[in-house]
Formats: sequence, C-alpha cells, structure tokens
Amino acid sequence: MSPSPRTRRGLLAAGLAGLVTAGLVVSVTTAEAATVFSSNFESGASGWSKSGGSWSLVSDGSQAYAQTDTGSERARQFAGDTSWTNYSVQARVKATAFGSTAGVVALTARAAGATKMYRLSLTGANRVQLEAMNGSAINVLGSLSQSISTSTWYTLRLNVSGSTISGTVNGTSVGSATDTSIAAGRIGLLTESAAGRFDDVVVDDAGGTTPTTPPATTPPATTPPATTPPATTPPATTPPPTSGALYVAPNGSASADGSLANPTTLASAITRVAAGGTIYLRGGTYSFAQTVTIAAGNNGTSSARKRLTAYAGEVPVLNFAAQSEDPANRGLAVNGNYWHLYGIVVERAGDNGIFVGGSNNIFERTVTRFNRDSGLQISRIASDTPQSNWPANNLVLSAESHDNADSDGEDADGFAAKLTVGSGNTFRYAVSHNNIDDGWDLYTKTDTGPIGPVTIEDSLAYNNGTLSNGGQAGNGDRNGYKLGGEDIGVNHTIRRNIAYKNGKHGFTYNRNLGTMSVSNNVSIDNTERNFSFDGGSSVFRSNTSCRFASGSNDKIVGNSDSSNQFWSGTNGSRCSTMSGALAWSFASNGSLVVTLGGRVVTP
Repeated sequence: MSPSPRTRRGLLAAGLAGLVTAGLVVSVTTAEAATVFSSNFESGASGWSKSGGSWSLVSDGSQAYAQTDTGSERARQFAGDTSWTNYSVQARVKATAFGSTAGVVALTARAAGATKMYRLSLTGANRVQLEAMNGSAINVLGSLSQSISTSTWYTLRLNVSGSTISGTVNGTSVGSATDTSIAAGRIGLLTESAAGRFDDVVVDDAGGTTPTTPPATTPPATTPPATTPPATTPPATTPPPTSGALYVAPNGSASADGSLANPTTLASAITRVAAGGTIYLRGGTYSFAQTVTIAAGNNGTSSARKRLTAYAGEVPVLNFAAQSEDPANRGLAVNGNYWHLYGIVVERAGDNGIFVGGSNNIFERTVTRFNRDSGLQISRIASDTPQSNWPANNLVLSAESHDNADSDGEDADGFAAKLTVGSGNTFRYAVSHNNIDDGWDLYTKTDTGPIGPVTIEDSLAYNNGTLSNGGQAGNGDRNGYKLGGEDIGVNHTIRRNIAYKNGKHGFTYNRNLGTMSVSNNVSIDNTERNFSFDGGSSVFRSNTSCRFASGSNDKIVGNSDSSNQFWSGTNGSRCSTMSGALAWSFASNGSLVVTLGGRVVTP
C-alpha cells in the first residue's frame, strides 16, 4: 500500500511520451492528505471504465463528464484500483435530470463491483444520502435534506477510513457511520434513473493509509504529459483553534458569524480577520464572477500575519470561469501586506489567477491554473502607484502554476515578477509547466525602468510553450526562465534551478544587460538553447547543460569559468546522470525533489 515517496505529479518520459494519460493524473506525495489521483476531463476521460449509460464530454464552465440517459437504471464509470482501502474522494457533481424521485446521481468509494460500494448520492427526493450498496440492498448510513437544483454544482466528499464512513456536501456533514461490509475498492461516478455531470475528481489519503496508485498508461508520443488539477498538496495543518479564526465554506453566508458550524463567505472574512488571525477555507469549489480583493491597507504585521489557508486535509478551489478575458478580471488580488496564503487553488480567471500588489506576503503551496494571463504575477497595484510602493519582499514557496493561456498566446506565464516590482521578491521550490508563454517572466520596459532584483532558486520549469492538451500558440516566447527586457540591467539571482524541454530557451537573458548571478542551474533538451546570454556581464558558476536531442549551442557573454559545463555539440561527463524519466515532488517540508532516471538531480 505504500507508494514511492518521490512518485508524484509531473511525471515525464525522456521523450514526448509520459506516464500520465491525457486528462488523468496519478499523484503521490509524502505530505499529509496527499493527492493520489485526479481527473478534470480537460483532455478527455482516459483511465475511466464504463458500465452502462450514455457518457460523453461536455462543456459546462469547464470540461465535464456527463451521463445523459435518465432511463438507464445503472450507469457507472470507475477509476483507480480495487486494492484501495482508506482514502477520501471529492468531486463536483450536478444532477441535470431525474427520471423519478428514486433517481440518484452519486460519487462512490470502495467499489468492489458494479453493485457493491459506498455512495454519496444526490437524490430525486431532495436529499443527500450516505449509503452502503450491496446488490439490490441499499443501507442508508446518513441523510441530509437538501433541495437539489438541476442547474447547480454540488461538492461531494466521501471518506472511507477503516470501518468509519462519512460524507459532506459543500462542506456540510451528511453523516458518519460504522460499517464493515466493504473493505476495499475503486472510486466511481454513478447515476440511476437520472442524468448527471461530474468534474474535478480528486482522491487523497486523508482517510488513512495511502491508496495504491492505479496503473499509468502512456499516451501517444505526440501528446505532451498532462499534469492537471486539483491541488498539488492539501495543507498539513491541524484543526484550527477557535480564537482568532474565521471559517469559510462554498455555501457560507456573509452575515454568518464565521464559526465552524456557521461559516461565512471569503469576501466577508477578508474584511473581518484581525492581525494574527486565520481564515480557514473549507474544501470545495467557490465560484466567482468578480475579483476577490485583499485591499491595500488590509495588513497584518511582521509578527502577526493574517493567514488565508485551506482547512486541514481539504482543497479549496477558487473558480473564476464566469469572468471574460480582460486585464481587469483578476482572480484573487492581494494588495495588502503581511499575509500568508496556503494550500489554495485559483483557476480560470480572466487575467492573473493571483495578482500580488502588496509586500511582505507569503504564497505557499498555491496552485494557479487555466488562467488567461500569468498564473501568479507580482506588479504594482495601479499606474499611479509610486515606485516606493511597488510590491517587495514577497515569497512564493512550494507553489505550482500550469496551463495558463491567453487568447493571443503571448502573455500567460506561470510566474511573473515584471514591469513594476520592488526588491526582495523570491521564488523558491516552485514549479511552472505547460504555460502558453514562459515559465518565469522578469520583463522590464523602458517607460517604467528597472525592477528590483528577483531571486529564483531551487525551482523547476518544463514544457512551457505547450499546454497539457498539446495546444500551442505562435506568439509565445516559450522560455523556461526569461530574465529581462529592452536592454535594461537588473542583477537577478538565479540559482539551483532546472529547465527541461521548454519550447525555446531554458534560461535566457532576454536583453538584460545587468550582472546577474547564474549558478548551479541545470538545463536539458530545451528546443533552442539551454543557456542563451548574448550580452551583459552576468557571472556563471557550476551550471550544467545537457542534450539528448537536437538543439543549438549555448551562448554565454559574461564571466564564465571552467566550473560550468555548457553544450557546444557534445555532452560532458555530468550528463551521464541526466537521462531517463523526470519526476518531481514537494517533500513534507516543502522542498522540491527532482529525479531523472530515478536519480536525484535537484541542484
């Protein structure tokens, strides 16, 4: 039952083929409540096995998996492994039609067969029920009155841990019971005499022993590996204290007191939390049409930060799919100072997923995905913000950003600290992949002048320029690390990073004529140059460049000595350990571990 501690999201083959089927992610990590499986159907439904019904992919804000035949008495889709025992499965579920009041649209766990499983069901009788199914016998373990709207998504979470079976809908308990009738089995999507839709399925080991990962299949060699949501690592926090805490849930009310039993809304909690206090976000999808803003002046202090964090073992997803693509339509705007965000997913905003205009903030284990500009961007709040107030000293830690893409294909990076940022901004243990433009963008313009020096360290950029579904755009720069612009010198620090198979250069000065410190970086099989520095006076030490496919020689202008191994037509001896499948993970302490061919290569 114990997976390899370094097998996780982002598994790639040395070629274009990967270990992940399009639309299906197998992921394991050593952190508490680790995600072991997820599927959001953006690139298909491979990995699911059908038993009855009429299933197809549909667009419903995002790609979803739909069963449309209300006359079908038994429609199932299964995924995972029959040996899975203790785990939690969560999904967004919509019952689009009921053939009768006996109709059911359900999420299932421990499916030992087509008629033997635990179910968390939306019913045609306007109830949510926790059930044990064994043949034709249905044992109701818990029940909650709930008006079921056929136009509404509900977040269902089903937990199986030993003999304890429990479930929630939108963060509200449906019931918890003891039952020993089913010991192990797969997850499933189920309808009976009903039609329904399913999206954002995630399995984690919050129920106890980590499930065995289902077997991965290899997509065609032309299909880039998909590393799609949900969140990388749910937080490993403990249940919060009552003092100084506010609780938020997808079904919370702005007027609620914000207790665990009576949660409030995110917008309300942001205005009410005191310095040193914590906002706990319950798991599920929060749908927004407008930017959620932490306003300038809404500050913590250096010794008493304000915290916005996922509740223990749960994954809150801030979804802005209702926004149109527009520079004004950001997702979460953090313009205050001394905040600490943890374990939050932000997706599908009309511009940046997370915009950072404030200073001295920490963004830890966040995931920004499918946004229509850079996933996480640090820049000034407004055009009249004085340079002395440009955002400074922000830390992005153990974060992931992927599949961000704008319509013209040239602006959506994974991470950006560009145009108007102060000094001291740092990216550490971050992963940027499959964004339409660059992994990192530190661009400068002559009309705003130099930005403050940025540090990028112990991080990974791969497959930028190509989305997880294979999509590309001719306008994108497609670099791993783009470090400047317009002949402006800024002395960034770039150390102990890896660039792998990005669509243009791995590391590029991009007309930054400053003196950057570029040390202990590894760059492998980027389409053009692994290292591209045509000007400036940067200092290069102990960098490694390898190629196992065609590409251009590296170009280095600056202070470079024999500690470097750049590529000029042949590989050096260091490359002998740089071949094979690439895998990455966040260790329990947040550090990034990258392996190639099973060998640790993290600088």
